Amino acid sequence: MALDYLDGRGLNKHIRSTFQLGLSPANGDQLKHFFQTHDVNLDDAIKTGLLRRTTGGNIRDFFWGRLMFPIYDRKGRVAGFGARALDDSMPKYINSVSTSIFDKSSTVYGLHLAAENIRHKSTAIIVEGYMDTITAHQHGYTNVVASMGTALTEQQVSLLKPMATTFVLALDSD
Repeated sequence: MALDYLDGRGLNKHIRSTFQLGLSPANGDQLKHFFQTHDVNLDDAIKTGLLRRTTGGNIRDFFWGRLMFPIYDRKGRVAGFGARALDDSMPKYINSVSTSIFDKSSTVYGLHLAAENIRHKSTAIIVEGYMDTITAHQHGYTNVVASMGTALTEQQVSLLKPMATTFVLALDSD
């Protein structure tokens, strides 16, 4: 289903690999089992938001049955994840919980890939979402990044200011 979605959006294999897109398994406990077999403390995984405790006390994967978007910090290290439902599940998109490593209000999606081109062109094009960023890169607009969340924040702009003198907002009308 994830490949069908990506094919339908016209994303080629190279761009899928560049952005490290993936799929979280649909059964909801494979990551938990992986952690258990590798002696990862499940409470620590819950704190990072990779696992969650249900109201019944069971531990389940936080992301399951979704297209996965790794979110990198400005130094190119994975800081969190975004995930898109592949069916009619709501919400359509979910993100990692806020931690000391990941805070969406101070993160710019795609910056680790776009920084050099933003500096070179002295222009940052800011879009709203993962797919907008990825599609732009596939079509050669490699100075495109996305704000995380519903609004562009001061922290996000402060990450871009040292790289660009021009900012172009290409946001949805809503």
